[in-house]
Amino acid sequence: MRTKTLKKNKINVVTLGCSKNVYDSEVLMGQLKANNKEVVHEEEGNIVVINTCGFIANAKEESVNTILQYVQKKEEGVVDKVFVTGCLSERYKPDLQEEIPDVDQYFGTTELPGLLKALGADYKHELIGERLTTTPKNYAYLKIAEGCDRPCSFCAIPLMRGKHKSTPIEDLVIEAEKLAADGVKELILIAQDLTYYGLDLYKERKLADLLKELVKVDGIEWIRLHYAFPTGFPMEVLDVMKKEPKICNYIDIPLQHIADPILKSMRRGTTKAKTTKLLKEFRAAVPEMTIRTTLIVGYPGETQEDFETLKNWVKEMRFERLGCFTYSHEENTHAFNLEDDVPEDVKMQRANEIMEIQSQISWELNQQKIGEQFKVVIDRKEGQYFVGRTEFDSPDVDNEVLIDATKQYLKVGEYTTVKIYEAEDFDLYAEVV
Repeated sequence: MRTKTLKKNKINVVTLGCSKNVYDSEVLMGQLKANNKEVVHEEEGNIVVINTCGFIANAKEESVNTILQYVQKKEEGVVDKVFVTGCLSERYKPDLQEEIPDVDQYFGTTELPGLLKALGADYKHELIGERLTTTPKNYAYLKIAEGCDRPCSFCAIPLMRGKHKSTPIEDLVIEAEKLAADGVKELILIAQDLTYYGLDLYKERKLADLLKELVKVDGIEWIRLHYAFPTGFPMEVLDVMKKEPKICNYIDIPLQHIADPILKSMRRGTTKAKTTKLLKEFRAAVPEMTIRTTLIVGYPGETQEDFETLKNWVKEMRFERLGCFTYSHEENTHAFNLEDDVPEDVKMQRANEIMEIQSQISWELNQQKIGEQFKVVIDRKEGQYFVGRTEFDSPDVDNEVLIDATKQYLKVGEYTTVKIYEAEDFDLYAEVV
C-alpha cells in the first residue's frame, strides 16, 4: 500500500512581496481553514502555494528563484504539488508555463476561487474578514481597495491588479471588528492608492468617512495610513487625524521624484510647486505628523541637474522617513518605450547619496527625541532587547525603540510609555517610565 495516500495534506503558503500580498495570503489561508484544510505559513507542507511579486526586477528574480526551489523539492519528492499565484503569475503566466512547466498550476491575482478548487476547497462568499493573520498579533493590514486607476509611466501594478475597486465601508468595519476580537490593536490601512478610496463606489473620496467609522471599533488603539497618492488627496483626512487620537500622526505618501521634467514623464499629474505646497499644508494641519515617502532615481532621462534638484529638495523637506529605489525598466509600462539610459552604477550611486542625506536627517531628528517620553507598542523580543515602535513608525520599514530586556520585563503586543535616553540614525534606546 502506498503511504502517500494516507498522508494528510498540509498546505504551505509562501508569501513574497508587499503588504498587499501578505493580506491576500491571509485571506487564502482563512478560506482554506474554513474548508477544514491544514494550512501553515512558510513552514513545511507537502502542498506549496507561492504568492509571487512581479513589481520590479529584484522582486521578479526572487519569485522565480523561489518557484525553482520548490519545483526542485517536488522532483526530490519532498513536496507533492506546487501552485503559483500572485502578481508575477498574473503578468507572465504564458511565459512561466513554458519556462517552468513542472508547476502544477498557475493562477492570477483574481483567481482565488480557481486556486481554492485546485486545493480541494470551495470559495466561501459569506466570509468577510476571516483571515489567518501572519503578522505579530498586535497589528494587521487592512486592505481597503484593490487595483489602481493611475497612469504612472513606470508602474506595472494596473497590469497585475486591474482597475481601482474600493471595499465598502461596512465590510471593512466588520473586518476590523473581527481583527480586534482576535487581539489586533493596530490597523495598517493599505491599498495601491488610499487617496482614491470611495470614488468608484460612492462617487466621492471617502477615506475620511471610513476613518470616522473605524475609530469606533473597540479594542483598536492605532490606525495607520499607507500609500496615499499626492494628487487629489482628500484634505478632510487631516482634520480627522487631528481630532481622533486613534489615528496615528503618520502618513506614507510615495512621491517618486520632484524635478518637473521627470514628474511629467512619470505621468504623476503634479509639479514640484504643487507637491511642496501639499506637504506644507500637511505640516500646518498636523504639525506633529511624521511623513514617510519613497523616491525613484535613475528614471529614463534623469539628468545630473534633475538629480541635484531632488537631492536639494530632500535636504529642504527633511522627511522623517524615506526610502529610495533605483528605476526598474518594466515591459508593457509607458516608460518602457523610453531608453533606460542611466547606467546601473550611476543609479546605485544616486540612491546611496539620497540615503546618506536621509540618514543624517534621521539622526538629527532622533537626537531631538532624547529625554522625551513616547507611547510604544512592543512588537517582539530580539536578543537582549524588547523591540517596540512609536505611533510615528510602521513595522519593518521605520525606526525601532530598543528596551533592555535584562532590566525590565515587557509583554509582546502591549503598549507602554518609555523615555528615550540614546538615539542613532534609525534606532532609539529607551527605558520604561
